[in-house]
Amino acid sequence: MNTTDMRTKEEANQEVRLRVRGMNCASCVATVERALASVDGVAEAQVNFLEALARVRFAGSGVVPPALVRAVGEAGYEARVLEDALDALESARVRDDARIAEYGKLLGRFRIGALCAVPVVLIGHWDMIPGLPPLEGEVRMAMWRLSGLLTLPVLFYVGRDFFTGAWAALKRRTSNMDTLIGLGTGMAWLYSTVAVMAPGLFPGDTGRPFYEAVAVVITLVVLGQALEARAKGRTAQALRSLFDLTPKTADRVSGDRTETVPVAEIRAGDVLLVRPGSRVPFDGRVLSGESDVDESMLTGESVPVVKSPGDAVTGGTVNGTGVLTLEATRTGADTVLADIVRMVEKAQGAKPPVQKVVDAIASYFVPVVILVALVTFGVWYGAGEPRLAVVAAVSVLVIACPCALGLATPLSVMIAIGKAARCGIIIRNGEALQKARRVDAVVLDKTGTLTRGRPEVVYAAPSEGFAKGELFRAAGSAVSASEHPAAKAVARYAVAQGTVLKRAEDFAAYPGRGASAVVDGKRVLVGSPSFLAALGVDTRPLRSSADRIAAAARTPVAVAVGGSAAGIFGVADTVRHDALPTLSRLRRSGVEVVMATGDAKSAAENIAAQLGGIRVLAQVSPEEKAREIRELRARGRTVAMVGDGINDAPALAEADVGIAMGGGTEVALRTGDVALLGDSLRGVEVLFRLSRAAHRNIVQNLIGAFAYNVIGIPVAAGVLYTSFGLLLSPMIAGAAMAFSSVTVVANANRLRRFRPDLEPAGGLPLS
Repeated sequence: MNTTDMRTKEEANQEVRLRVRGMNCASCVATVERALASVDGVAEAQVNFLEALARVRFAGSGVVPPALVRAVGEAGYEARVLEDALDALESARVRDDARIAEYGKLLGRFRIGALCAVPVVLIGHWDMIPGLPPLEGEVRMAMWRLSGLLTLPVLFYVGRDFFTGAWAALKRRTSNMDTLIGLGTGMAWLYSTVAVMAPGLFPGDTGRPFYEAVAVVITLVVLGQALEARAKGRTAQALRSLFDLTPKTADRVSGDRTETVPVAEIRAGDVLLVRPGSRVPFDGRVLSGESDVDESMLTGESVPVVKSPGDAVTGGTVNGTGVLTLEATRTGADTVLADIVRMVEKAQGAKPPVQKVVDAIASYFVPVVILVALVTFGVWYGAGEPRLAVVAAVSVLVIACPCALGLATPLSVMIAIGKAARCGIIIRNGEALQKARRVDAVVLDKTGTLTRGRPEVVYAAPSEGFAKGELFRAAGSAVSASEHPAAKAVARYAVAQGTVLKRAEDFAAYPGRGASAVVDGKRVLVGSPSFLAALGVDTRPLRSSADRIAAAARTPVAVAVGGSAAGIFGVADTVRHDALPTLSRLRRSGVEVVMATGDAKSAAENIAAQLGGIRVLAQVSPEEKAREIRELRARGRTVAMVGDGINDAPALAEADVGIAMGGGTEVALRTGDVALLGDSLRGVEVLFRLSRAAHRNIVQNLIGAFAYNVIGIPVAAGVLYTSFGLLLSPMIAGAAMAFSSVTVVANANRLRRFRPDLEPAGGLPLS
């Protein structure tokens, strides 16, 4: 079994995906993962907080989805099994629509909270406002009671989800963001209420309420949640934009009539009519017609591809000026486009190594923060500062909420993978995205990777007495019916030179040697010089040209008309147009470039010379390619392998990052860590730049997320109060916590400005 089969088998029926509801911070991730991992037979459980998606990998067939749903339910959350990519996309749409609705709901709660909080803040800071009469005696107590009443709607309506969430977490013996907010604001409200109802319990003038902290903290946190929901509201945009390329209806041909039907009614084998300017509904094979098809949505290449009878077309591509009749070969979830959606969705939900570390930290973070808050309270209370003890403890609880930690990595990964898909680069897992930035050695296959993978005419010369047009017409017409790659190259070249081909008669093919046909009443022979010589043609006029062609590692194709040598063509697999500039930029950036091919040394060195003299490994087997990659890795190199996705499977699997070039074929999608859907090596360079950009963005997010906590917690605990009189107000702590997530979301969204075709080779500025 080859590597491709092994990977496909491993992915099939070995993984269950669930959409999880109820998670509100990074610590929830650890709770759900523990619950899923507790089910017998589960090998690994990964939960993506941003996508609310759980991936459960298991060994054997003992795990059933209902057991996983039940385990998540017992942990206090809701889960639903996703059947396929289309179901996942629809679930993502529903989730995003729900986030938009949630934004409206939270914004409404914020308005009510702000309406109540403004007078509460005014009362709490009455003495600091110039021009107002002082509050004393019963007037002051009455104003404090009014403040307490105005706080109740904020506490029990605006912030009710914090308390219900904290209670649910307590019942399942865990803690999360709701625990910190609920505990902090609840403690502040309780202290303030006791201070108003029984001020004699507190010494001196310490029994003063601070309802403003409760009202403002809850209101600001709700505002932060609203802004976060809005910013995340279109996280499935990459999947939507891909899947929405499929039209809603299709023109089905039935006998002599054409009817417009919903695409859901189309089945494999149906005949479809695709009009000019319309999108191809599903994958198919052209039956009749000829047209240029824009495949940029699939490959990222802007140049249309001419399609004629027998050619394959992909659903979602755009028909040009001609009318095509095609047979649908794959529909629904079986199409290439659906396959791309499936892999993008899987990659966006995957968890790179750095996120596993963050989740491990987050799982201990909330309990540690609660302990710090208790110690803070105890220290200040023991120092005879009960009000300061409450203020400091509440500030610690509020500022330490780990919301931003759960967003820092997955949001950047998701945006980067979606951006890559739009560039024709399908990244199959987050780990490949993370590793690509460190690649310092690239091994490339030759045929189909560095070269176009099909022969082209690179030299043409008529013999004395023959004109170029006569040579092109005779040779092109004679081999127009041939299936041999070299013959097709000659026919394409003749047409490209403006030659009108004639009808060939009495065509005969001689495998491995050449072909024969009658054109304009004359016998035309096309093939190797030895083939013509064996049939009695004097090939001496072609000998010097044939020797030069062979010396340049090209294939000589001789032509004879009416028994006389008419001319010769040089045929070779040509280098991709962007191979030289791409490899030159990679080498200048310090990347070692190696070409490994099974072709002869002379052919390999000829291609290498055109590419600037890269290191060549010729006449190597697939296993020897893999061994070369192992040796490079043993020397400390991070290696990317770029191949065609078929015979390079061992090397693709051995590399740190396997990159399959396949022009959008199914094999390319199934092999390697990354698939380049187009025919351009530019995608390799774009992948490396995007990987570096995503890594920088993740680091920035994590620094930003931790900075709020690392700096804020000690200040909130009062370590600077004794020396500098600096104490973090719970209101400021609430604002910092609320906007930490917004900061992370805003920074991650800067990745959307990634423009691969506009950036210099040295790196990708994100500002």
